[in-house]
Order: sequence, then structure tokens, then C-alpha cells
Amino acid sequence: MVRFSKLCLAAVVLAGESVGSFAFSANKPPGGSSETSLAKNIRLKKEEETRLREEIQQKNEIVEDENVLKAYAIADGDNMDTEEEDIVSPVAVVDGSSLERELTRAIKTRAYPLFLAEKAAYVVDDLVNLVDDFSSKSAVQVGNGGNVSSKVNGTKERVVVLGTGWGAAAFLKEIDTEMFDVTVISPRNFFLFTPMLAGASVGTVEYRSITESVREINSKVNYLEATATEIDPKSRKVMCESVVCEGNSCEIDDFEIEYDRLIVGVGAQTNTFGIAGVRDHCCFLKQVGDARRIRTSIVNCFERANIPGMSEERKKQTLTFAVIGAGPTGIEFASELRDFIEQDGPKYYPNLLRYVRIKVIEASNTVLAPFDKSLQQAAIEQLQRPSSARTDPRVAELLPEDFKLTELLLESGVKEVKEDEICLNNGETIPYGLSVWAAGNGPLPITLQLIEALGEGEQAEAQSQARGRLAVDPWCRVLGSDGSILSFGDCATNPQNMLPATAQVASQQGVYLARLFEKGDFGSKGEDGKLLPVMRKQGDGVEESLADKITAFATQSDRIAAPFQFLNLGILAYTGSGTALSQLQITPQESARVKGKGKIGFGLWRSVYLSKQVSFRNRALVLTDWIKTQIFGRDITRLE
Repeated sequence: MVRFSKLCLAAVVLAGESVGSFAFSANKPPGGSSETSLAKNIRLKKEEETRLREEIQQKNEIVEDENVLKAYAIADGDNMDTEEEDIVSPVAVVDGSSLERELTRAIKTRAYPLFLAEKAAYVVDDLVNLVDDFSSKSAVQVGNGGNVSSKVNGTKERVVVLGTGWGAAAFLKEIDTEMFDVTVISPRNFFLFTPMLAGASVGTVEYRSITESVREINSKVNYLEATATEIDPKSRKVMCESVVCEGNSCEIDDFEIEYDRLIVGVGAQTNTFGIAGVRDHCCFLKQVGDARRIRTSIVNCFERANIPGMSEERKKQTLTFAVIGAGPTGIEFASELRDFIEQDGPKYYPNLLRYVRIKVIEASNTVLAPFDKSLQQAAIEQLQRPSSARTDPRVAELLPEDFKLTELLLESGVKEVKEDEICLNNGETIPYGLSVWAAGNGPLPITLQLIEALGEGEQAEAQSQARGRLAVDPWCRVLGSDGSILSFGDCATNPQNMLPATAQVASQQGVYLARLFEKGDFGSKGEDGKLLPVMRKQGDGVEESLADKITAFATQSDRIAAPFQFLNLGILAYTGSGTALSQLQITPQESARVKGKGKIGFGLWRSVYLSKQVSFRNRALVLTDWIKTQIFGRDITRLE
């Protein structure tokens, strides 16, 4: 009604109607014959825009082929315990040449102390640049401020970035826009702090607190709100689709963007593994829209169960929440949901809590596969602990003695998901009111299209290991692209050195590439026309920083740019009731892990997540949300 009133008010202002007539029309039922012409046009336009956006998403964000989904399935947490190994570069050099010997040394994993010194030197360089910018009172320059010209035919090199995820955001924060003409293409005009989506889905934090506009991250890049549908490596063009609204009509507009260098950071979609009914009946947890949908559905389940006349069995089904997948995403969501039920349930739904069940379904024999076994056991114990609601005076007498809020079903593969029940491989069925699928990742159509467009050769040969992701070399160049296409994050992998599909990896790759753009030559070729390693730019205008000198010493090469090397800082997971798991990696060796759990882990989890927010604004908003939730509880208002 409030929304309708606002629309009517707009109609009053535009048409010059009286306040009295507005008051009369605002009290009439929305959607009836009294709907104003303006309100109707706005509604129809919004519906048409939504339909067209969903049409683009259906075509370009969902892979329907079950064989593809099964072949390219990557479980949540795969490769998270992988250590860096010495790798074999796919670039070709002449046997026995000095460059080949130099390359062999350069691509070896850099000694850990030197690698840490290199990282520290970059931090010092960034601080020095920040102080210089502040002291000179000049416009803030994004990136390291190198003065090497990077131009094609006298103009800035055109760099097109696909996506606004972790890798892209890190790249945009670092890239020097004085050197490059950067264009970002994505249907999403913001960066999303995905690790906190589980909290947003139950109201612990608000959606806008964990997002940041692309234009805020770097105001000097050109952003296009569109979906990339096809990449032509030969003509160096990206075909895109966007929804354009003019007047009261909306339509899909097609256009092309040319590039000199393309960065593919589109990420991955949720993989259903070809299991029937998953896409039709399960909620995912990848985007803000997913979290909003889950949050609304949770409240819907409680409100529906509160309708008079519903049977006991029907209430149990409606208030059974199934979480499929016990990786980091699934466990964190189950823990956040449990917090909501234990902390806010007694206030809002005291008479319904006895019917509530959370069932975590996992095909393997453990949870949180990337973590140490002792931490896995701690997570299981935390999930299965007696509910704190049993000691809450508001509901203690209403709960049965055998009340068990969370049930963990290990070695229980899902065979099919129906509208109101989940069928397991062992023949068991689980009636549910809401199911959340958090079981793995799969490639997007644009990624598969580019793999096919690159044709036979290095890219096709690497797919047995890449499994639907773009195979890249040690410098993040897509194999088979002659150095014109680069990729990072969940949509890419180095077959010789598989890394986990995590925000930590993508973010480090984005920073690495931005710095490499300023001082590396991606397209150098030998006399035989074959692609060479990424070579350092040489010349009087090239500034060599302390970090560059350390890297050159570590790789024993001042000609070849250092390949990407991942610094594993560890992993974190929230386990509910103010507890979390932390597994910090002090050195690459497994024995050097520092493990924490309970309140200590929770303190570290919150500190890291707060510090990793992309801006001070996000930190302030997230901290405010945590304080609001602690004082007032979570907001269950359902806004359509």
C-alpha cells in the first residue's frame, strides 16, 4: 500500500491533481480499476524490464546440458589444501638457449622468505605512493603510478574487463588508468562481498552493506551494464546484450566492444551436477538476489506455518530447512539460520519453534573438507550441540524434551529434488519447506563459448584438467590466445598448478595482473613466431621498485616477469552462536597451520571479514549491522 501511495503521489505532482483526490485514490485497492495511468505504465515497464533481464540471464548464465554439468563439476572447497608446486611453462623457447634456462628458474616457486619480502615491499611501495599523492595534493591516481607509456597506434591500450567479482575489483583498484583505457562489462554494477551472503540471507547484515559500486571502486573506468554473450578472439571483439528502456517500452540491445587486451573474470555458476529438480526447487547462494529470495522464503515458511488449521505434520514439513552441501557455504548458511531461529525465533514465533528442523545433507563422509580433521570435528559438534532455545524462558516449556534443531546427514547423496521432498540415493525422502543448494561450481556459457572459439590446440588439450575453466599459463594468459586474453578467479585455472576457487586466490590474481600490466609485455614472440614468457618492459621510463628487485633476485631473471604465486593466508568458517573456525597458514607446510575455534576463532573471523571490506563505507555499515542485530535482533519485515 505504501508503494502504491508513492506512485499515486507522483501522479498527483505530475498531473496537478489535488491532495484530496490523492487521499481518496490512495485508499483504493492497488491493481484494481482505480490504478492510475502512470502507476500502470510504471508497473508494466518494470515487469517488461524484469522479463527481459531474466531472458538474458537464462541464455547466458545457465548451462542446461546435464552432461556438461557432470563433466565440469567442481565441489565446494576443491583444491583448497593445494600447495604451490614447481610448474612447467606451456610457452615455447629454443632448447638449450639462455632464455630457456632463465625460464626454468623463473617459473620455480619462489623461496617463501623472499616471497614474503616481495609482498612486504609492495605494501611499503603503496604506502609511499599514498603519502606522495597526499603531500603533493594532486589527484589520487589508481595503482602504482608507473610512467611507462602503454599505447597502441598512439592511443591508450584498450583493456576490457568482464565481471565485477573479487579478481576484477582488485584489478580495478590497482590498475593505472593514466596508462590504460579500461572498460568494465557486467550485468551487475557492484562488487559483492560473497563470504557474508549467508549472513545477509537471514538479516544479520544488510545487502547494501556488503556491496560497493564499480564506479566507487574506480571512478576513471568506463562501466557498461550488459552481459557478454560471445567473444571473438580473432577479431578481438566482445558481443554484448543489454536491456534498454525508452518511454514505456523495453527491449534487448546488442552491441560490440573492441579490445586490445581482454580480462575474463566472470566467475562461475552454481553446479547442479545434472540432478533433477535442483534448479526448479532449490535456492542458491551466489548473488544478492539469491540471499534476498532465501530471506523472504524463510519468513514465508514461518508465516505459512502459523495459519490456523494446518496439521502438525504439515507444519513440520513447512519448517524443515534443508541445506544441501556441507562445504564452507553450506555450513555458514546453516549456522546463520540456526542463529536466527535460536536468537529471534523465541521473540517472533515461540509457538512454532518445536516444529523447526535444519537438515544438512552431504554426499561425502565429512564437513568442511578443506579444514584440518580436528576443526571438522569441532564444526560437527557445534552443529549438533543442544539448541540454546531449550534454555530460553520464553519457549523452554513449549519445546519437547527430545527437541533437536540441527541434523547432519553424511554420506547422503541427493538423487532428485521434488517440490516438497528431497529423494536421497539410499531411498530415504526428506519433506522440506525450503531447500538451499550449496554443493559446487560450474562454468558459465560465456566461458565454454570462449574455450570453443579458441579451437583446437593448447586450450582444447588442457581441458582434461581444466574441466570447463579457461586454462591459463603462469602469467594468467589464456592458452591459445597469443597473450591478448587473460583470466583469473573461478572461471580460470593453471592445469600445472591447480588452485582453489576462492575469493583469496582471485583477489591476489587481480592485484598481480594490474601490476604486471604496467611492467610486463604479454605478447612477446620469438623468431619462430611462438609466444614467449611475459617479458619485463625495458627502457629509461621503467621504474624499478624494491619489490621488483626482490622478485628479480628470487627468480634469478631480470628479463622474465615473475609468474603468479599464491600466498595462502588460511581459511575461516562461521559455525554459529558466536563461534568460528580459523586455520591460518604461517608457512606452506601443513605442519605450520595455526588452528583456532570457538570465541577466539569468531574474533578472528569478524576481524578479517571487517578488514577485507572493499571500502571504509562498507566497514562502517557492516559494523553498524552487527551492532543493530545484537541490540534489536534481525528484521523480518517482508518487502515485495
